Amino acid sequence: MAPPSSRRSGFSKKQQYSVFTGYLLAALGALAGLALLVLSLWQPAAFQPVRGAASDVAAPVGEATATARAGGNNAWDTVTGFWRAGSQNVALRREVEVARIRLAEAEAVEAENRRLKALLGLSQSATSEGAPPIAATRLIGSSASSARRFAYIGVGQSDGVAVGMPIRSERGVIGRVLESALSSSRVLLLTDSESVLPVRRASDQTVAFAEGRGDGLLRIRLINLGLNPLKVGDVFVTSGAGGYYRPGVAVAVLSEITSDGGIARLIAEPSATNFVIVEPIYEPLAVEASSVRARDELTEEELND
Repeated sequence: MAPPSSRRSGFSKKQQYSVFTGYLLAALGALAGLALLVLSLWQPAAFQPVRGAASDVAAPVGEATATARAGGNNAWDTVTGFWRAGSQNVALRREVEVARIRLAEAEAVEAENRRLKALLGLSQSATSEGAPPIAATRLIGSSASSARRFAYIGVGQSDGVAVGMPIRSERGVIGRVLESALSSSRVLLLTDSESVLPVRRASDQTVAFAEGRGDGLLRIRLINLGLNPLKVGDVFVTSGAGGYYRPGVAVAVLSEITSDGGIARLIAEPSATNFVIVEPIYEPLAVEASSVRARDELTEEELND
């Protein structure tokens, strides 16, 4: 049997090898993580299939969570309505609110028709029906506290969903498809800091841009600077410019006046939305032409550099 001193020496070497191996694995893991982080920042599109697969896996869980959330919201609304004036009043208030939104949209469509009749010299004009929706689904999740504002829906490429398609609820615009996986999609919300939507006031032809601020609100920036004609309570709808959204869909209500426009609240709040529809792109050729022009400008900048 070896002396105690030799046993202590052997045990010490084994412990040293274990510690060295642990540090080595930790260093390799840190380097691998750093490499993946740099790659994701340099080439975000390379991780789109991975994000899509993860979104597909998480979609069933999101569906169950959305169902539970909807049940909880309905139960809470019933209790609140009972203590205030009865559950029937809750349903009536919702119907009145939706009716006001539809009235604002109808006024916007009527104003657009009058403008087109004046330009074309027509005495009559028939309102054409929009294309049928691509799909109807639940809004299974949305980011409420991060710097970027995204949402996720339970339909994807297998349902005909493509990048750029508008997403709307019964109240108004939610956003548009940013990435589409096989059975789920990621949506860029209107309040995201990278979102810019051409809008106009529902009561007239005052045009502006609705820019996301990243905090749940929109900045309404007027195109024609000068005397600010906006008032608190003005309803803004899509103008149809840009080609993504059809005109006349409710977007936001002005809550604050600024020097170049104002601050507005969303009409269709994603956190309070359960079901949405995916619509086809309003003017695909206009969107394609805009994308080609943007790529050409980027190429020219790169060549100049």
